[in-house]
Amino acid sequence: MRGLNIAIAGCGPCGLAAALLLHEAGHNVTLFERFEKPQPIGSGLMIQPTGMAVLAKLGLLDAVLVRGARIDKLFGMAGKRVVLDVEYASLGRRDAFGIGIHRASLFAVLHEAVLRSGIPLHCGRTLVGTTLLGTKRALRFADGQKNDRYDLVVDALGTRTPLAPPAGRELAYGALWASLDWPGGAGFDPHALAQRYDRASIMAGVLPIGTPPGATVPKAAFFWSLRADRLDDWREAGLPAWKARVAALWPDCAALLDQITDPSQLTFARYAHRTLASPAEPALVHIGDAWHSASPQLGQGANMALLDAWALARGLDHARSVDEGVRQGIRLRRRHVLTYQWLTALFTPVYQSDSRLLPLIRDRIVGPLSKLWPATAIQASMVSGLVGNPLRPLGLEGERQMARPGVEAA
Repeated sequence: MRGLNIAIAGCGPCGLAAALLLHEAGHNVTLFERFEKPQPIGSGLMIQPTGMAVLAKLGLLDAVLVRGARIDKLFGMAGKRVVLDVEYASLGRRDAFGIGIHRASLFAVLHEAVLRSGIPLHCGRTLVGTTLLGTKRALRFADGQKNDRYDLVVDALGTRTPLAPPAGRELAYGALWASLDWPGGAGFDPHALAQRYDRASIMAGVLPIGTPPGATVPKAAFFWSLRADRLDDWREAGLPAWKARVAALWPDCAALLDQITDPSQLTFARYAHRTLASPAEPALVHIGDAWHSASPQLGQGANMALLDAWALARGLDHARSVDEGVRQGIRLRRRHVLTYQWLTALFTPVYQSDSRLLPLIRDRIVGPLSKLWPATAIQASMVSGLVGNPLRPLGLEGERQMARPGVEAA
């Protein structure tokens, strides 16, 4: 199908990618964003081989590589024990790496491409719902206005979307995030996500994220796990007490902690786990976090959203009706989505919970065994998003994902 009038709600990576893919497929796309000026929210994330496959199809992978940092391994310690040691090389693939990147950098690459494409973008429009009118949908806005009828509305508004029924639950734990100057000489590997744990109630991490827009030096995303109901206690205790706690767990973080002089430099992100039983309604589809969201333990959020956008465009391509195309797109993604929702629900308590038994098993049994084959390859497959071979049914397997000669991640 071509020539559909499609409204996309949300200008995050999911909505922007969907707009580009559907525009390239010959549809008339309009983007709606609640902010007066589109802007990213959050700090760092990981682009995995799955997300890279979609970015390559969009012709944007090289730009993402230049702005991000190549990640070759994930490494975590609990005390003196190595409990996480995952190398992408275990996959035996030429595209076996991740990209650490600031959300602002990924947003900039996608947003600039949308502007170049001439896709209409309406800002300052807060959506509160949609109305089905025959086989089409109209958008309802907070100011009481309604918009034209669309053949399809794509909901990319995230976990707390007003366009979908409530689902799932908020998780007890979230994390404090900050984007800081890369601590050169502090002993951190510029090509690794490093983490430290104390049981499952404390987790700290440092992720290289390249050089974001407006920055002049490479940055690191620093995060500290925290229960949501302890956030007020953290604020009352003050920065010095918290810094002392971080330094005791991970002395190498001193160069990062010195850059934090005000609590406002740290943003608290609350995580949720939700999966809509049916992400499709007549002339309406929910993709990305609006369909499925989870804690970032396996780092799949942005990558799953990119795959959802690709699957939707592919599903509509040969369908005889809008709803048939939407259903096909969902079928292409459902198995992979459910697999990772289950895996994330399984592993989140191992790294973020008040359990004493789970981290003990992690540190004393699972950690040592994970260094042996085939556990090394299994872990790499999970982290990379390649469990279940999601690229093959999407026609993305074998897509050239490496940078052009001379293009390297920062």
